[in-house]
Amino acid sequence: MPETKTIPYCPCGSQSLYTNCCQHYHQGAAAPTPEALMRSRFTAFVLKLEDYLRASWHPSTRPEILDLDNSPDWASLRILESGHNGDNGHVHFQAIYRLNPGWGYLQEQSQFVRENGRWYYLKGEPHEGVLKPGRNEPCPCGSGRKFKACCL
Repeated sequence: MPETKTIPYCPCGSQSLYTNCCQHYHQGAAAPTPEALMRSRFTAFVLKLEDYLRASWHPSTRPEILDLDNSPDWASLRILESGHNGDNGHVHFQAIYRLNPGWGYLQEQSQFVRENGRWYYLKGEPHEGVLKPGRNEPCPCGSGRKFKACCL
């Protein structure tokens, strides 16, 4: 588990401290919604928490091995839409990562299921592409600054 002082703000984009956001899910607390689980999973990808990712994946679709050594350099998460009806949930998100040079994205419509009070990632339909932000658009890194004043 990474030290909290090295990652003061949670990578999930909540603008909250990691200790007040995704850390307690990584330590075993149940996420209350599919969106909270998705945010905690994104943070786990950033922090390379393979055990958490496998544990939050539904057993029916969970990969036997998860190797994050060649995982992209994840930069930010945008939740485009989320919700749930009973024990079925969904999250439409866009995860931004750094390319050398530039930016890429993974966009997915994810499905979640709740069993015994816990949400699990079930499956998703990913789509990847290259992101080309304009100079006056928000920076893809999630800083909140304009691209031209941040990572251009």
